[in-house]
Amino acid sequence: MTDPTAAPTASAPLVTLDRVHAARGVAAELGVDLLVVTPGSDLRYLCGYDAHAMERLTALAVPRQGEPFLVVPRLEAPMVGASPAGVLDLEVLAWDETDDPFALLGRAATARLGSAPARVAVGDRTWALHALGVQRALAGAALELASPVVDRLRMVKTPAEVAELAVAGAAIDRVHARMGEWLRVGRSEAEVGADIAAAILAEGHVSVDFTIVGSGPNGASPHHELSGRVVQDGDLVVVDIGGETAAGYRSDCTRTYAVGRAPGAEVAEWYAVLQEAQRAATAAVRPGVTAEQVDAAARDVIAAGGWGEYFIHRTGHGIGLDTHEAPYIVAGNDLPLEPGMAFSVEPGIYLPDRCGARIEDIVVCTDDGVAALNEGPRELVVLPG
Repeated sequence: MTDPTAAPTASAPLVTLDRVHAARGVAAELGVDLLVVTPGSDLRYLCGYDAHAMERLTALAVPRQGEPFLVVPRLEAPMVGASPAGVLDLEVLAWDETDDPFALLGRAATARLGSAPARVAVGDRTWALHALGVQRALAGAALELASPVVDRLRMVKTPAEVAELAVAGAAIDRVHARMGEWLRVGRSEAEVGADIAAAILAEGHVSVDFTIVGSGPNGASPHHELSGRVVQDGDLVVVDIGGETAAGYRSDCTRTYAVGRAPGAEVAEWYAVLQEAQRAATAAVRPGVTAEQVDAAARDVIAAGGWGEYFIHRTGHGIGLDTHEAPYIVAGNDLPLEPGMAFSVEPGIYLPDRCGARIEDIVVCTDDGVAALNEGPRELVVLPG
């Protein structure tokens, strides 16, 4: 596999018409007659159009045969040409305010197929307003989710996509490296979070996805929201942060800090178990290993250390144009890993009403193993109070 830290080049575009054709091939293989994708990451992935989701219908329609097309409000048609989708030469069917865009979509799809589609797959995050509109226009068609089609493509990143994830990972690493500037005794989680958010932008992201600063007992809640709690001497603080690059790819990295006093022997003992679990899960990643085997590699270490009941979530999730996407690294997912699959490895131990800790890196399955896209210390970093 190419160097995951290499930058994308003009000769390796992120979006090509091949993606749409590949989606059509997978849909046909699964017996789907028509794929309908509305604004969101699936639309951006397939054709490069980062459309705003609203009540007016915008949709990419990919019939099993015939050419794909975009249905867009006429007032937004110029935006298609200005986006990366503009170079793909997709037919754009623009509709006026008094038109029925769903009927327009249905007529165009039926004309290409030669008959009304029997199975129509809509994007997982399509608004109900739009999904029901498609169903109304194609009466008799069975609606289903598009994820079996699109996820199969999105799970395996191209070298250019991996390079974008590496850029995002390096940017978020720079934020963690500056944590001592903001995370101190006497400051609230909200104050620290605001400084982190500013740094996420300053270090190269175009937007902030999330800032989790879980201090003391709040660290036992994996998705804790920023609060007014003030960081105290001796607190463990879980900092989970991420943002979006200009190309739409995401970062997501968690480190745990001790502020002021170093932790006692018990914390040091179970944190060492957590470190070993994260190392073991990362080392388990290679082609052919299943997602659930990677999860088990982390979970078994924590269970053997006596802390199994305190590891309360899956080991990881895919990442790309969404922070959470397939593949999910969880028990019951027997999907074999392939080169190019990118996901988090983030075991955690959470002690209710006391504290918690998590270590998270983004990794990529390579031809012969694994590459980590995050660096920085994974041991418990003690910051001055």
